[in-house]
Amino acid sequence: MGLTTDERVHALMDFRFTDRQARFLELVLRHAGVCVPRQYANFSGIANGGRRCNAFFDRLVGRGYASEISCVHNRARLFHLGHKALYHVIGEGTSRYRRRVSPRLAVERLMLLDAVLAMPTVDWLTTAKEKAACLSKLAAAGADAPPEQPARTSSAATRQLRSTLPIGLEPDGRAVLLYLATEPWTDGFRSFLQEHAALLRVAPTWTLRLVFPRPLDRFYDAYQTVIREELESPLHPATVGELKWYFEHRRAEGPVHPQTQAFLDIGQKAFGTARFTQMYRRWLKIGNAVFEGPSPTIAEALTEGRGGVESIVLPHSYRHLVPLASDAPAHPQPVESGLRKARPQRPPVESTLTVTEGLERDWHRLNEHYKAQRMLRVTP
Repeated sequence: MGLTTDERVHALMDFRFTDRQARFLELVLRHAGVCVPRQYANFSGIANGGRRCNAFFDRLVGRGYASEISCVHNRARLFHLGHKALYHVIGEGTSRYRRRVSPRLAVERLMLLDAVLAMPTVDWLTTAKEKAACLSKLAAAGADAPPEQPARTSSAATRQLRSTLPIGLEPDGRAVLLYLATEPWTDGFRSFLQEHAALLRVAPTWTLRLVFPRPLDRFYDAYQTVIREELESPLHPATVGELKWYFEHRRAEGPVHPQTQAFLDIGQKAFGTARFTQMYRRWLKIGNAVFEGPSPTIAEALTEGRGGVESIVLPHSYRHLVPLASDAPAHPQPVESGLRKARPQRPPVESTLTVTEGLERDWHRLNEHYKAQRMLRVTP
């Protein structure tokens, strides 16, 4: 059994942190590994950039608990907590958050931390063991399973919780399913709902909370469409039978009988939507367990108010927090003098990028600019 939140906080207080500082660090260590002073100031109710706020981060860096990462904006301060002892005392010595992160992941983790900080009363489950224990407990309670088969339901549900996003529990026991939208297309969100349908079936009360950074909140309608398809429109048993036949014959190799091919063509027209395409991809991985997803229980929970969908739009900007990378060559090669003929090339066509992809693209461009200046021995 893992440590409780209070046990982790007291373990961090042994490093001579106050209760408030330890509670903030516990959230950072479990959810992001990175943070900015604004987040600590808002959490503690102190001035951002004030004496107490700056002293806290100076202390983290001075003791080797954190390292400051240079950002595109020269006044932005981004900190990475990578000290092994801090992760060890909270029971997560092998956490992936100890490792250095790419600009894209750093920004996404800051967004996730902002979403978590906006829900201070929620107790979060972040590790696979914690999620499995919670789901097994709910399944054993028989919320949506025959009393004589709780173990089988628990096993089928547990193996589908593979997301790295946390699951929350409110003080009244209501489950909170958190999803951070970082791209305008919804394939990832659809997979997320299909994988977590097992939790929604067995949880007595639950809330699906969507977190949108600007400007991705403009795509809320697309995400709402996925919710209607995946949660509010359960599949009829006859449709499930047709899908099993279609998936099996679609996967089969070798020559196909003309009559079978005709039925496959009909199935392609009926099941060629994004919902069933994503379901087929998951069926190839986990088999018929994919059909245990959407159920009338989930739709009934939404209708009766036991389940709900909420959305949060993060009010902060993250573009100025893109980290700079120190991957310039130790010994830059001098640029050869003279001109060199080159084949004419078409100008690159830039496709629509997500917020994080745009940040990473800008970071690479800026980094190449600095590297070129160093090679020319020009001070930026």
